[in-house]
Amino acid sequence: MTEILAVVLGVALLAAAVVLLKHRFWPMGPDDEPREDVAEYISMMVGVLYALVLGLALVSVWDTHSGAEDHVAAEAGAAHQVHLLAAGLPAAQADGMRTGIERYVRHVTATEWTEMADEAGPDRAGWRMLDGIRATAQSPADADPAQQATVQETLAQLSVLDEARRGREADAGERLSPVIWFGLIVGGFLTVAFMFMFGVTRSFTHVVMVMGLSALITFTVLLIYQLNTPFSGMFAVGPDPFTRYF
Repeated sequence: MTEILAVVLGVALLAAAVVLLKHRFWPMGPDDEPREDVAEYISMMVGVLYALVLGLALVSVWDTHSGAEDHVAAEAGAAHQVHLLAAGLPAAQADGMRTGIERYVRHVTATEWTEMADEAGPDRAGWRMLDGIRATAQSPADADPAQQATVQETLAQLSVLDEARRGREADAGERLSPVIWFGLIVGGFLTVAFMFMFGVTRSFTHVVMVMGLSALITFTVLLIYQLNTPFSGMFAVGPDPFTRYF
């Protein structure tokens, strides 16, 4: 958070310095109009279009981040249910189920989370572990009706776990489009630059306006950047649902 505030403050101070230089070396002449209708209209349109780009980017990364949280919670919940359902199976099969799901959770929290934090997708080892758990969950030949029902529910929970894991893998590779990043950077620069087209006679008022706009744009872009990677950065989704159950 300190780094973000430092960047925001630095950009705001740089914008203030540019405004002061403008008023120092290119002051308004006696014949200059304080405002120009064409410049005002263009500046307004640039600001509106940039607000749309900011909103699109922020909604996109927020949806991805929220989806990652939901997928992690669903995956951890399904793993916990499989662990609990093992109690309704024969002793040897139950031990194998518990051991397999605990090994899978350890792999996810210790190995895969580090890989996703480094912006790499989960490896194939997790899928192989799930295949082993699914093979262990097959109904034994001498299973009674209660055990058969437990096996069916276990397989259903494993399907939920599979789907949530696929969603987590997709979230780990989801990134904002380079086209939108181009619009964010260029649009921000144009929005601030058009502030210099207005003939504000009082330099203090102009400094406050440009500093505030620059700081707000910089903060919003940095927020989008932090949310763009769901499993790394300041707002990273952690493995808390797994550690809470196991």
